[in-house]
Amino acid sequence: MRKHWLPWLILAPSLLFLVLFTYFPLFRSVYDSLFDTRMAGDTALFVGAGNFIRLFDDQVFWRALFNNLAYILLTVIPGIVLSLLLAVALWENHAVNRWLRTAFFFPMIIPMVSAAALWLFIFMPGIGLLDYYLAKLFGPMNNNYLGHSNSALFALAIIGVWKFAGYYMLFFLAGLQGIPPSTREAAVMEGATSVQIFFRVTLPLLRPTLSFVLTTALIYSVTQIDHVAVMTHGGPDNATTVLLYYIQNLAWDTHDLGKASAATFLTLAGLFIFSLINLKVLEKGAHYER
Repeated sequence: MRKHWLPWLILAPSLLFLVLFTYFPLFRSVYDSLFDTRMAGDTALFVGAGNFIRLFDDQVFWRALFNNLAYILLTVIPGIVLSLLLAVALWENHAVNRWLRTAFFFPMIIPMVSAAALWLFIFMPGIGLLDYYLAKLFGPMNNNYLGHSNSALFALAIIGVWKFAGYYMLFFLAGLQGIPPSTREAAVMEGATSVQIFFRVTLPLLRPTLSFVLTTALIYSVTQIDHVAVMTHGGPDNATTVLLYYIQNLAWDTHDLGKASAATFLTLAGLFIFSLINLKVLEKGAHYER
């Protein structure tokens, strides 16, 4: 009996926090999505799928969804490619590479709010660092990168890539160091080039790491919105309004908790479905013996 209950006793604190801060909020969001909290009085009116219908009729929701998909493409793919290239370049473990790894990881330890404040000075029209150095090449500049709808989302995406690429690099470094050297040695003996070894040997064996990093990057691209709140407030003209910022505005500004809960549930469902597909596709056939 002791052997049977001991694992559960050890896991009990973690399970308690998981239930309180993960599963309970999820089920509460589903429950709240069935009620309209805008009605006057102490009791919210049960509306069933009414909040979802109102959500689908809201053009701002569709704009936020489109912006979030675009932001995912602008941050996840470049961020993973850059982090993988950095990991390959800094693969060897010597003093210079260890210093460079620390330098590239440094943006991760900066809070997103502080990073946003830093990049505000970089993007400042005319006198910011970006315009200052561009002016040396192309003449006087006065670009309002955060004030135009066609450039604001790209500017925020640059911050996302800059902040998290070094973090993802660490996972790829761990994955590269876990690949048995004999696999690459065998490929070299067969006459494979460095490019062939990377794409035919190294990259396939990194699929579990790639799966984890891709899932993590997607979650960050949806949940990390501090720079949106600090730099653009979702503007101009909702050009940088993403799903979580849209949900936050519904809950805090309009107190429309039912509609916000419906949007939360759909966002979590989308992340869950993607994670399942990602784990099935990328981890397939990526097992090897040490």
